[in-house]
Amino acid sequence: MQRVLLFGSHGQVGWELQRQLPESVELLALSRAQADISNQEQISGIAASFHPDLIINAAAYTAVDLAESESEKAYAINRDGAAHCAVAAAEQGARLIHLSTDFVFDGHRPTPYPTDSLRRPLGVYGASKAAGEVEVERILGSKVLILRTAWVYSAHGKNFVKTMLRLMKEKESLGVVGDQLGSPTWAAGLAAAIWRAGEEPGFHGIQHWTDAGVASWYDFAVAIQEEALALGLLSRAIPLQMIASSSYPTPARRPACAVLDKSASYAALGAAPHWRQALRQMLTDNDSE
Repeated sequence: MQRVLLFGSHGQVGWELQRQLPESVELLALSRAQADISNQEQISGIAASFHPDLIINAAAYTAVDLAESESEKAYAINRDGAAHCAVAAAEQGARLIHLSTDFVFDGHRPTPYPTDSLRRPLGVYGASKAAGEVEVERILGSKVLILRTAWVYSAHGKNFVKTMLRLMKEKESLGVVGDQLGSPTWAAGLAAAIWRAGEEPGFHGIQHWTDAGVASWYDFAVAIQEEALALGLLSRAIPLQMIASSSYPTPARRPACAVLDKSASYAALGAAPHWRQALRQMLTDNDSE
């Protein structure tokens, strides 16, 4: 049995990791209330008691806009917490899979970002996640897998898909940003990839994983409405207008085009489905928490 310690059990990815638990894994899954990754002593103590072979850090401060006014909290979790997980892994001789984000980039590249691209975050959230990457690399070297992802959604927690479904029931029309591009990623597929990566000790360093394809938030919203109507999750269609980011100002700047190059991870773990296929499957399953 592989002993796996999971931080961030109540998040979207943590929830899916537990749903897909392999029979060969003994899992200790802890929520933020049960394990504060910003507390080094607590994290090292938990790891020392459990003796994991693998630690998965799916815990993060993800409030992108709020991070602009809560930078100390964002760094405590995303940088220091990541470092604490790495120290615990080093103390136990365990591997670490650390989840990161496309927000470590500025989104100015017209083609997908290779894994070795220079980090250029635009805001506090991205900067704190970039700092976390640097820390785990410094502490663990080749014993860490940093897995960057993007635009994650699931039937659990707060995310764009669930927000759009709610607003499409409540509103007569919606404006959705059309000049930010990325790759929507179903947390279930990401979780499956993480479990496969956990079985591949040679799969390490910085890697990228999202579902295949590219969309704007507007494209994503259009697909959500179309798929939800086809499945009977919505009873009517509403007009969707494509708007510019400048029409929807937020405290934090977002990367305009932070598409990730997944060629290495797809070769190692198997390719992900197109994002629209994954969206359809998620809405078909329509599991509740």
